[in-house]
Amino acid sequence: MAFPTTPLATQVELNLGGTWTDVTSDVYLRNPIEIERGRGDWASRVDPTKCKLTFNNRNGKYSPRNPTGAYYGLIGRNTPIRVSVNAGDSYLATTGTTTSNNGASTPDVAALDITGDIDIRFEATLSNWNAAGSVELCGKGLITGNQRSWVLMMRDERLHFEWSAAGTTTIQKDCTAALPLPPSGRLAVRVTLDVNDGAGNNVVTFYTAPSISGTWTQLGSAVTTAGTTSIFNSTAPVRAGDGWGDLAFPCSSGAVHAFELRSSIGGTVVANPNFRVQTPGATSFADGTGKTWTVGASTTITNRKARFVGEVSSWPARWDVSGMDVYVQVEAAGIMRRLGQGASPLQSTLRRRIPSFASEPLLAYWPAEEGSTATRAYSPIKGVRPLKLTPARWAAVDTLASSTALPTLNSSTTTPCELKGTVPTPAGVVTEWNVTWMYRLDTVNTTLRTFMRVLSTGTVAEWYVQTRNDLTRVLGKDSDGVTVFTNDFVTSTDLYNQWIQAELQIRTSGSDVHWAVQWTDVGGDAGQISGTFTGATGRPLAVSSPPDGYSADIDGMAIGHIAVFGSETTFAYDGAVTAWAGETAGDRLVRLTDEESVPLLAYGDGATPVGAQLPTPLLDLLGECADADHGVLYEARDSVALQYRDLAGMCNQTPALALSYTTAGHVTPPLEPVDDDQAVRNDVTVTRTGGSSARVTLDTGALSVLAPPDGVGRYDESVTLNLFEDDQADDHAGWLLWLGTQDVTRYPVLHVELSAAPSLIESVTALDLGDRITISNPPAWLPPDTIDLLMQGYTETIDQFEWGFDFNCTPARPFDVASADNTTVGKADTEGSELSVGATSTATSISVATTSGPIWTTSGAEMPFDVTVAGEVMRVTAITGAASPQTFTVTRSVNGVVKAQLAGTDVRLTHPAIVAL
Repeated sequence: MAFPTTPLATQVELNLGGTWTDVTSDVYLRNPIEIERGRGDWASRVDPTKCKLTFNNRNGKYSPRNPTGAYYGLIGRNTPIRVSVNAGDSYLATTGTTTSNNGASTPDVAALDITGDIDIRFEATLSNWNAAGSVELCGKGLITGNQRSWVLMMRDERLHFEWSAAGTTTIQKDCTAALPLPPSGRLAVRVTLDVNDGAGNNVVTFYTAPSISGTWTQLGSAVTTAGTTSIFNSTAPVRAGDGWGDLAFPCSSGAVHAFELRSSIGGTVVANPNFRVQTPGATSFADGTGKTWTVGASTTITNRKARFVGEVSSWPARWDVSGMDVYVQVEAAGIMRRLGQGASPLQSTLRRRIPSFASEPLLAYWPAEEGSTATRAYSPIKGVRPLKLTPARWAAVDTLASSTALPTLNSSTTTPCELKGTVPTPAGVVTEWNVTWMYRLDTVNTTLRTFMRVLSTGTVAEWYVQTRNDLTRVLGKDSDGVTVFTNDFVTSTDLYNQWIQAELQIRTSGSDVHWAVQWTDVGGDAGQISGTFTGATGRPLAVSSPPDGYSADIDGMAIGHIAVFGSETTFAYDGAVTAWAGETAGDRLVRLTDEESVPLLAYGDGATPVGAQLPTPLLDLLGECADADHGVLYEARDSVALQYRDLAGMCNQTPALALSYTTAGHVTPPLEPVDDDQAVRNDVTVTRTGGSSARVTLDTGALSVLAPPDGVGRYDESVTLNLFEDDQADDHAGWLLWLGTQDVTRYPVLHVELSAAPSLIESVTALDLGDRITISNPPAWLPPDTIDLLMQGYTETIDQFEWGFDFNCTPARPFDVASADNTTVGKADTEGSELSVGATSTATSISVATTSGPIWTTSGAEMPFDVTVAGEVMRVTAITGAASPQTFTVTRSVNGVVKAQLAGTDVRLTHPAIVAL
C-alpha cells in the first residue's frame, strides 16, 4: 500500500564528516516539515529557501558544543542537510562519475548485435546535459579488446554520436544544433543512423521529445556523409546512463527514466528498460523484451524526490520546564543565505582578472586602487614590493568602470611626482616580456613628455615612451645613458581625454630585439608602432617615472593597473578592461559563478546584453543580470546550487501541471480570484545604470492612465536596469508596461493536497519556478476560460498523511508572445475595431468596423483565429469586404459564453502578438 493509505516515506539526512547520515528517526512527527521556496507575493527577487523541522534532542545529540553528544564535532554552522520523500515513479539514479561500469547494463545477445540501421532513444533528467566536455548517455562497446560498437553522448552542449565499423577507430558526428534544454532538465533524445540511404550515403539524424513516447522533433539538420557504413558487432553489453564501460568520460548525472533500442529506424524494439516502474532498491530486472538489466556501480534505482537541500546555520536547543521534552527547531536555508550573509563587494574587474589570469606569467602587478590617504600602491602578487607614487592625489579618478578610483600625478612646484615599482627576478630565463598600464590625461601637452619608463637588463637598459599632442617617441638607452635607438611616430590627441590601455611589448627575434608599443582606447580602437634593433632582450627590472620625475604639465594624469608579464602580449585585460560591458546576462551569470566557485544550473541563453560589472556583492551582481534579462535566479531543489531561468524559458510554455477544477482532489479549496490594482503599472520609466532613460505610458483603454471611468488613473514605476546601451531602455520599459497592464484576474495562491490526488505526485513534485499551471473547467460563477498561471514560489508542508503545496502564482497570459512558428499568438492585433451592428447570441455573421488603423485581413491562409467580444470568444473562419465595415463569419461561444452583442462593442484578438525582449 502507498501514500496516503500509509504514512509518507520522508527521509532527512545530515552530511556528517562527509557522509550523508539518515537522521529521520530523530525528526519529530508532531511538527510537519515546512519548506518555503521561490518568490513571495509580488516580490521582485527570490528569497533564500527555508526548511523548518524539529529534532528530538533528549540525548543532546543536536547540541553542537555538547562533548558527550554523538554528533559532537560533526554538526555546527552550515551543516549540509537534505529532505526527500520516497514516493511516485522510480528512476535510475546516476552520479556523473568517471569510474567504470556505471548506469545499468544488459549483456550482449544476438538481438543487440545491430550492424545496420539503428534507432536509439534515451529519456533522463540530468544536471550535466550541458556540462563542458563529454557526458556519456548510453552505448554498446568497450575500448579494451577493440569492442567498440556505438555510443551516444553530449559533447559541449550538443548531441554526439560515434560508431565503429571495425571495433577500433570510430566515426564521429555532432548535431548541428545545441540541445534545447527545458528548465526541468527532463528531456528525451534520439539518434538514428541510416547506414545506406540508397544514394551511397550514411545519414545521422538527431531528435528531441518531452518523453520517450514522443512526439519527436528533429534537432538541427541531418548529417549526411558520402559512403555507406556499418556498425561493428561487439561482445560488449548495452548500457543506459553510461556509454562504454571503460570510457573515462563522466556518465549521466541525475535520473534516467527510460531507454529504448531499435533494430532499424522505427523498427523492432530489442531493448526497452523502463526504470519508472521498477521497485526501489532493485539491483536487476527484466525489460519488456525479456532482457535482464543489472544496476552498476555508483547507481541505484530509487523513487526519492528531493524536496530540499541546504544548510543548517544554527542549532537552538529548547526544552520544557520539566526537562523531559528537549528539542531543536532548525530553520535550514539554501545557498543564497550564506552568499548574502556579510557579503563584501567583489573587487573591480581588472583587480580580479589580472592576478588570476593563468595563461601568462605575471611578474608584477600594482592595481593602485588605494584609498585617499595612501602613500604607495600595494601588490597582490606575493614577493612584489609596493609601488612608490608620490606626490600624488590618491583615489582621485573613478571614471574607469573596470576599476575603483585611481591616483593622479600631482607634482608640486618643488617636488616632481615620482613612480617606482621593482620587478622581482623571475624563476627562469626571460626571452619576452610586456608592461601594460592604464592611463588617462585630460589636458593635452604640446611638449614631448615621458609617460612610462621601464628599466631592464638588456641592451636597452631604459625604455622611454614619450607622447605629445601630435607625436609619440620610443627611446632606448643603454646602461651608460647612450641612445641605442629613437623612433618617432605621428600620433594624435586620440591618446587623450579617454582611458587608454598602453603596452610595451618586447621579444627576442634571433639576434634582434623586436619591440612594439600599443594603445587601445577602452571599448574602442587600437593602434601600434614597432621596430627592431640588434641586441639582447634582458629581463624587466622596474617601472619608473623619468629620472627627474614626471613633468608638471602632465599633472592630473590618472594611472593604475600596471602589470609586468613574462610574455610579449597579454590577454589578461581583455573583457575585464570594459568591466565586461556588453556580455550577455547568461554569460555573466556563468562567468561570475565559475569565478566564485558557486554551482549554477542555467536554462536558456539569457541573451540580454548587460552593462558594466561594478564592485558589488556577488548576489547583487547576479540579481542585476536576472533583472536585466527579466528571468529568475533561484536555488536548486536537489543540490546546494543556484539555478537560472531566462525570460524565453517562461514564454509560450506547455503546461507543466494541467489541473481540472471538476476532478476530485486537483484543487484544494479555497481558490480565490482577486481583481485588484496590485500589479497595475501604466506609466513605466526604465533607466540604464549610469545612462539614459525611457518612459512609456498606456494612454487609452481600461487600465490606461486616464482617470476613471475611461482608465484607472496613473500608476507609475521607475526601474533601474544594468543594460548595455541606452537604446535598450525603450524595449524594457515596453515589456514592463505590458506586464503591468494585463486586464486579467489574479489567483495569488493555488492549493494542491497530494493526499487527495496522489496521481499528481510526479507532476506536482517536478514543478519549478516559472512553470505554467492551468486549471480547466472553472466553476460556473467564474469566467469560463482556462485559468492560466505561472508558479513563482511555494510553501510545501510534509506530514505523515498529508503533503500539501500552496503555490504563489501570477497570470501566465503576458508570457504568450509572438514567434514565427506560433500561429496562435503570431498575429498583430487591430488598433481599434467594434461591432457596427448588434448580433444575436447565435448569429454566425457579424459586421465589424475598423475605427483606427488598417482593416482586417481577408486572406484565408490567416484563418481561423479567435477574437474576444465582451467576454465571448468567437472563432473567425472567413472575412469579406475591402473596406470597413467588414463581414466576419464566426463560430460563436468558443469559450462557453453565450450572449447577444451590442453595436459598438470592442472587438480584439484573443491572443494578440506581443514581442518579448
